[in-house]
Amino acid sequence: MTETISLGCRLNIAESDAIAASLGTRDDLIVVNSCAVTNDAVRRTRQAIRRAHKRRPDARIVVTGCAAQIAPQHFAEMPEVTRVIGNAEKADASLYPRPASASPELVEGRASGGDFSAAEHRPSTGSGLTALSLETEAKIRVSDIMAVRETAPHLAASFSDRARAFVEVQNGCDHRCTFCIIPYGRGNSRSVPAGAVVDRVKALVDDGFAEIVLTGVDVTSFGADLPGTQNLGQLVERILAAVPKLPRLRLSSLDGIEVDDRLFALLTQEPRVMPHIHLSLQAGDDMILKRMKRRHSRAQAIDLVQRLKAARPEIAVGADIIAGFPTETEAMFQNSLRIVEECEIVHGHIFPYSARTGTPAARMPQVNGTAIKQRAAQLRQAVECRRATWLGSLIGSVQPVVVEKDGHGHAPNFARLRVPKDKQSRIGSIVPLRVTDIDNETLIGEAA
Repeated sequence: MTETISLGCRLNIAESDAIAASLGTRDDLIVVNSCAVTNDAVRRTRQAIRRAHKRRPDARIVVTGCAAQIAPQHFAEMPEVTRVIGNAEKADASLYPRPASASPELVEGRASGGDFSAAEHRPSTGSGLTALSLETEAKIRVSDIMAVRETAPHLAASFSDRARAFVEVQNGCDHRCTFCIIPYGRGNSRSVPAGAVVDRVKALVDDGFAEIVLTGVDVTSFGADLPGTQNLGQLVERILAAVPKLPRLRLSSLDGIEVDDRLFALLTQEPRVMPHIHLSLQAGDDMILKRMKRRHSRAQAIDLVQRLKAARPEIAVGADIIAGFPTETEAMFQNSLRIVEECEIVHGHIFPYSARTGTPAARMPQVNGTAIKQRAAQLRQAVECRRATWLGSLIGSVQPVVVEKDGHGHAPNFARLRVPKDKQSRIGSIVPLRVTDIDNETLIGEAA
């Protein structure tokens, strides 16, 4: 398939797989699916473009994703880039450059990108598109993401090279956290119709996938824009009922305040729903949470985890936490540091705060950059210590593991295991492994 390079979230990985499948085998094309969550993510996107060009100088490079949506001109001005395609357009194969073997009239001009009007595909003012040269403007295929009302149904499913399938159930976000630029890259929340999701899951299970991951930008908002009263818990119930052969269902990052009784029961009582929850916590201090415009309190986050662990002790908790949010004092930071223990976080995504132009947080009093790095390091160390204790507690247990292509696999709690050589050929199958040791945060498994 076409080479894709994904940066950032699982949704990007899922969409990249779907893009590659839709474009087929293209030796002359590289698609870079960018991330805009932090300034560092944007920097790494630019690095990935330059490395790809150096590695394959004859390939044409197309940049899409959130960074491309928000600031398309920054990438269009790069000499390595052939085209910049927005998030709303990324599923349209006709907008990608035609194969080099096509006739000249299809490779150059309007025909190379389908029926395209530059005026119609300019991003909104908030995307930062300023006066451009004609050459730069000609590269851009980006429209106003806020005008999008649906999620492309053919992006509802994709598959990874790790023997798990990702199914996009939702895209965009209606919330406006003060630090977050992503709504301007993804647009407002919109859900894939439940029937389409079920059909995708069934097809993937029929193709032999043992684990399905439901993914999106704000997964717990699923259904709010669909007819009737639909939510994520109802979708999960419908999938489990309609696809009885599905062994494992995993949920991507959740907003804890949206975990209702139905979803809580599924997470704690349904054996086919994996005992693994990743929470969008962001901070452990109430004042910082308020300034972030988050909808939960510290006490609510801790209470949710305590109830989850009481109902299903083996459940593993992950979380996103931002270090050094504007106005964060040392005392406020200590509250975030303590929540690692209080919520028993073993899968931590720690982000040093990065001011994103156009967000309210960028106008708040900023924390010193050195302090941000130090706090991020302390948070990572706290998660590593908690994770090491947790991994050690798994030694001697038997874990059913989905075998992946690199000789590893993941247990239901998302612990990573090394698969014995005699089992490594069984890619996509679930094998029971007894945990015998730990090597660099990877559990060692032997046949049970």
